[in-house]
Parts: sequence; C-alpha cells; structure tokens
Amino acid sequence: MATRSPVIVATLLAFGISMPVCAQQNLMSFFVTSVGLGKGADLGGLSGADGHCQALARAAGAGSKTWHAYLSTQGTGSVNAKDRIGAGPWFNAKGVQIAANIAELHGDTNKINKETALNEKGSVVNGRGDTPNQHDMLTGTQHDGMAVPGPDDATCSNWTSSTDGQGGAVVGHHDLTGNPNGPNFWNYSHKTPGCAQTNLQRVGGAGLFYCFAVN
Repeated sequence: MATRSPVIVATLLAFGISMPVCAQQNLMSFFVTSVGLGKGADLGGLSGADGHCQALARAAGAGSKTWHAYLSTQGTGSVNAKDRIGAGPWFNAKGVQIAANIAELHGDTNKINKETALNEKGSVVNGRGDTPNQHDMLTGTQHDGMAVPGPDDATCSNWTSSTDGQGGAVVGHHDLTGNPNGPNFWNYSHKTPGCAQTNLQRVGGAGLFYCFAVN
C-alpha cells in the first residue's frame, strides 16, 4: 500500500482534509506517555524510559519506529535530551507537526502546548485546572535541551530513584502555565520536591514524559 510523505500529509491537514486514524498513527513521531511507570521518577534509567515509550507506541500502532524518551542524565557521561531524539520533523498523534527540527523544537516557534502535546492515543493530557493536574513532564533538562550542570540532582539519580523527599527532577509544563515565579517552558520549569510518586503528584505530576521517534 502506498504511503504518504510527511509533507503531503501536512498539506492535506492544512486544507482540512481528514486522514484515517491509522494513517495519523503511522505519521506520529511525538507523544506524551499516557501513563507513567508508577514508581515516581524511577524509570529504570534511560533504557527503561525508552522501553516504556516503545511499548506505548507499539500498542498505538507505531511500534515500527525507534522511540526514545526526552530525558537528560547528569555526571560522568552525561546525556543531553536533545541529542537522543533524532533530527525531526515530529508530528503528534493527530498528524500536527510540533517542530521541524532540533532548533525549532527548542526555540520560540515550536507548536507544543496543551492542545498538541497529546498522548499516544491522541488524547489531551490533563493540565493546570484539570483534576488531577498532570502537567509536569519529567525531563531533567534545561530549556535548550542540554543536561542540567552542577552537582545538584536534577534527574532523580539519572532516573533510578523513587526516594521520598530526597533528590529531585527538573520538569517542564506541557500546558505552558502554572509556575508564577519562573519559566513555564514545555521542557523546563522547576524541580520536584523528591523522587517518589507522591512527591511528583504534590506539585502537579504523574511521572509522565515525552517520547520522540528517532527515525
């Protein structure tokens, strides 16, 4: 069966021509996890987070792609989130392009917001004002996509800790709101007050994170 290129699909969507759900899922290369792993910020490291992305994508019919979590790590051999997600462009589950490339993704013209940062099922993720609020997205990352420098824990021990009240993880806000005293970027807003599931929930999180197709 013939496949449509991302350019053709984007053109169709721009003119309001709908596509079958399966075609939209085949195009999907970005989503927010619909569920976390249930252990706070302990995701089993990068490999565990990537595996979660892959499993959710497979269940949504997009498992033929290679999926990575948008997460940074710290310390020796630190990894920048922006360096592990491919080159773009990236589309959500409805076929909407959220960024054309790395520069746009981390600039002011990306299209990530509450209406476009959908989960792998194509559903809107709860944000500020919803019950429960789940707008905190684990990233461990600065606004430019780079790992957070310095000795302070910003990744809950590189996504292996669920310790109550100790450590913390930098999160972004997929709905771009909620922090009255600081930034509300999609990938960078504030740190959590610990790594346990209850710590994340207390400040508007559920252990969710972003997944990107690298191919």
